[in-house]
Amino acid sequence: MLTELDRTEWAHVARIESVGMKLPERRVTSRELMASARHHPHIDLERLTGIRERRVCAEGESSFSLAVDAARDCLARSRHRPDDVEMLVCASITRSIGDTTHRFEPPLSLAIKEAIGARRATSFDLSNACAGMMTGVFVLNDFIRRGAIQCGMVVSGELISGLGTTAAREIRSLYSRQLASLTLGDAGAAAIVERAPDGRPGILVAGFTTISEHSRLCLGMPSPHHREARMFTKARAIHRMAMQDAPPLLGEVFGQSGLRLEDIDYLIPHQTSARAIAAGERELRERFGAGPKHMVINVEELGNTASTTHFLALHRYLSEGRLREGDKVMLLALASGLEIGVIVLSMDQLVRTHGHAH
Repeated sequence: MLTELDRTEWAHVARIESVGMKLPERRVTSRELMASARHHPHIDLERLTGIRERRVCAEGESSFSLAVDAARDCLARSRHRPDDVEMLVCASITRSIGDTTHRFEPPLSLAIKEAIGARRATSFDLSNACAGMMTGVFVLNDFIRRGAIQCGMVVSGELISGLGTTAAREIRSLYSRQLASLTLGDAGAAAIVERAPDGRPGILVAGFTTISEHSRLCLGMPSPHHREARMFTKARAIHRMAMQDAPPLLGEVFGQSGLRLEDIDYLIPHQTSARAIAAGERELRERFGAGPKHMVINVEELGNTASTTHFLALHRYLSEGRLREGDKVMLLALASGLEIGVIVLSMDQLVRTHGHAH
């Protein structure tokens, strides 16, 4: 297993300076989604997943519009202006710029930076499934710590609910591999990562591991019957493999940083379902003999929003005033691939400045 952990003493520390988001106005409840099921599989989706509703894009909304609006919200909460952004990373899985058009070339990041006025920024797209935004932070963290840049932005817009629409039409039973698609919702998120002032805390450690032997546990493909795509997921196998392979990476993270799992004030996992998150917490406690002080569950009103989930949860907890300076927050990605990613933050000025838009 190859682990990408930052073991070098760099000259600078990176921190998350602001977080923005964009949610579509339209809400679709789990009951409404299952009422549209063509084959009436009699699945109580809300009880099974803990997801009461999710946001779904209306006509005219796209991955691009979600990403741009999230980036603008992020800048409105930041002391930085668009010209301060030196690098912009788009980490969306979906790349829609309209109802039927997906942008791969030129990259979506180029259109986003032009839309928000970040004309000086070097921009590129990055795709790493649901770990995309965390991977973007990982990359910006490296550039900032080496002194190559001082300020960057990672942004994502996910219009992914069409997978759920297709699944509702095609699913026949609780055991369908399209079941996980029913949890998906649309959202945009953005984060500015900057060089922290000398002596201030920020990103304590960041590490990623790819276990490619499990890459076929989640597959997306076109639907032969509908405009939207389909996704087939062996959800239990992904969870089992993640719980098998995540502890070694976490052990390295804790060994490098001097932290223990019980030192983590808030652990934000990938938001798949309430049941899966609770099961994962129990298994981590069994493996490490302790757990984080708080496990963040943010799926009840948003569902699984793919690469944006961690930052929507962080945005919510900042907005609700739950975080304090000095709190240690761990973002944990368990994404298709199989991709396992960890970022540990020490909360700084963000808990004071979030919400004070200029």
